Amino acid sequence: MHGRPATHERVVPFTAGDGKNLRLVNVRGHAPPAKAPVLLVHGAGVRSKVFRAPVPASVVDMLVSQGYDVWLEDWRASIDLPPNPWTLDQAAGYDHPAAVRKVVEETGADRIKAIIHCQGSTSFMMSACAGLVPQVDTIITNAVSLHPIVPRWSRAKLRYAVPVTRRFLSYLDPSWGDHPPPGAAALITQLVKAAHAECGSTVCKLVSFTYGSGFPALWRHENLGAATHDLWIPHEFGPVPLTFFRQMDKCVRSGHLVSYEHIDGLPDDYTAQEPRTDARIVFLAGELNRCFLPESQRRSYDFFSRFAPHHSLHLLCGYSHLDVFFGERAHRDVFPLIIEELAGTPARHRGDR
Repeated sequence: MHGRPATHERVVPFTAGDGKNLRLVNVRGHAPPAKAPVLLVHGAGVRSKVFRAPVPASVVDMLVSQGYDVWLEDWRASIDLPPNPWTLDQAAGYDHPAAVRKVVEETGADRIKAIIHCQGSTSFMMSACAGLVPQVDTIITNAVSLHPIVPRWSRAKLRYAVPVTRRFLSYLDPSWGDHPPPGAAALITQLVKAAHAECGSTVCKLVSFTYGSGFPALWRHENLGAATHDLWIPHEFGPVPLTFFRQMDKCVRSGHLVSYEHIDGLPDDYTAQEPRTDARIVFLAGELNRCFLPESQRRSYDFFSRFAPHHSLHLLCGYSHLDVFFGERAHRDVFPLIIEELAGTPARHRGDR
């Protein structure tokens, strides 16, 4: 599929299990959708618009052109919502189950599909493992799911830098860019600018510092178009709370997802029991990812394969983390695979397991 189909969208508010006001964005073509609803779940410190970059064809365009009913979830980590000290537990227990129920209510579908990324993926997989989203029959997860394996420098930042940073700040925010607020934020920004010489975008550098290890960490520059890197990315990253990094440190030390705060209906350890989902899970991992190493998805694939044989793992050659969705050639390299997996008829791809 090439080019952008004509679409229209509507915003559908919904209420999380703890009363927080959230929203879904429903995107459809002019013809009524002929296929199942697909829920897309973004990562930390971004928003649902992360799936609609200025590329030749976005994953949303691709899904609409194939007849799917597309639903974008803005959960509590979305930068379109007021900043809040969220945790993965809150998203898993309160946000994603309510979003799935709302899509089912709005569409009348018995079963839906989901495409989930990064911390939208970890928290959604927590919901799935706890049996809170039984309506979802196919899950395509990118970058990380149950086993957050990060580079050595990222482990050091989580272990040593986060405890120091939280004395002065409640959030890290790549949008500080060239105009950070005074104090610790300005100092961090200047240090990051001095340490990163890979491009001229301070936001790009701060994204790498915030989320991973690398120059850059979340994409390969050669995979991005100028419009995406220079004009779009600077507006698509915002505050992410230190509560998230504290939980991620706990999970990285454990080698798998564990709770940070107890919420009824969620386990404390997500690998201590059989997952309570019958969904077929497709694990995607960029071979060059410097946010979560590909081993993250390999371990989760192996874990789920103990209980069911129908899952699959795809290692994406030449891709990193978010360029899987907004790389300039992703509509040729990645999206056809997603379409095949949604249909349940995947061909073999390089790096598959």
